[in-house]
Amino acid sequence: MYLAYIPSPSRGVLHLGPIPLRGYAFCIIIGVFVAVWLGNRRWVARGGRAGTVADIAVWAVPFGLVGGRLYHVITDYELYFSAGRDWVDAFKIWEGGLGIWGAIALGAVGAWIGCRRRGISLPSYADAIAPGIAIAQALGRWGNWFNQELYGRETHVPWALHITSSEGGRVPGYYHPTFLYESLWCVGVALLVIWADRRFKLGHGRAFALYVAAYCAGRAWIEYMRVDDAHHFLGVRLNDWTALVVFLAAVAYIIVSSKKRPGREETVEPGEPGQPGADAPGEPGAKDAEGVGEAGADADAVTLKKTGTDGKAAADKPAGDKAADSKDKGAVAEPAGVKAAPSGATASKATATDGKASAEAPSGPASATKKS
Repeated sequence: MYLAYIPSPSRGVLHLGPIPLRGYAFCIIIGVFVAVWLGNRRWVARGGRAGTVADIAVWAVPFGLVGGRLYHVITDYELYFSAGRDWVDAFKIWEGGLGIWGAIALGAVGAWIGCRRRGISLPSYADAIAPGIAIAQALGRWGNWFNQELYGRETHVPWALHITSSEGGRVPGYYHPTFLYESLWCVGVALLVIWADRRFKLGHGRAFALYVAAYCAGRAWIEYMRVDDAHHFLGVRLNDWTALVVFLAAVAYIIVSSKKRPGREETVEPGEPGQPGADAPGEPGAKDAEGVGEAGADADAVTLKKTGTDGKAAADKPAGDKAADSKDKGAVAEPAGVKAAPSGATASKATATDGKASAEAPSGPASATKKS
């Protein structure tokens, strides 16, 4: 008799009023929301605009779910395509069965599409959402608890998981709660990435690579404890081989990237930081606003120049001087030393020069004729 253990849930379905929701799906949904929330905070802190993470997640999440399911179905095809199995079950994602490797790979494709549409760098986006993905995994693993699946070897530890169901070849008993081990490990990975990012100013995808490497290190020993059916290569579970290859690739990326592009990006997203409504360069609104701004600046320059010149001519011309009148009706001559102001930035210079010329000119018809 065990004095302490982790009980299995009495049912795997939650009811939100009249709507049934499987516990596995519920954990995934909560994980996605937390990942987007945390990713948005980190993105804005890096200089990005609020709402960008959610916009890209619209692409990344569906791609990730499809990729995760494909990886699971391909690596465990006998569960759906062997004798006595129904291949339609391969589409029942709510019943469990997602491979993190496929989810990350195809989810990255979706994120890349979203990033291109926004004109931002995929590595910068990945750095921002890395801890959020780890937290989402930590929450998603509790879906395995609802389904009473993916547990470890039999054990007598006080935190053993009590499996009560005998469906699907399960044997009731007390086992290592590998779902809990991985959940806690993922929380630790998220904290590690956040700390390292603040301490070393990780950028150009290195925060995401650190998350990948740290997760793979934990997944390797957790995978070793599991007793569920899996494909083996040279006596080692396939997921262990995958974790090893991905771990080495992530570490290599961190080393090479640190040498080629040290530090963090100065700008992660074009446009004014933290403004969800601001148009980034390349977007229609930004181009129009830029054109209007330049036109307005040029108009101001012309107005200031013309006003200063007219004022000078009016001050120099005595009343009744018909010669000066005829000159005023023609083209207005620019005072000596004044060049055309192409923009608002030089308009003030032109005005100041006009003022100086006016101050030096004595009143009288002779002076007006000489200055003209």
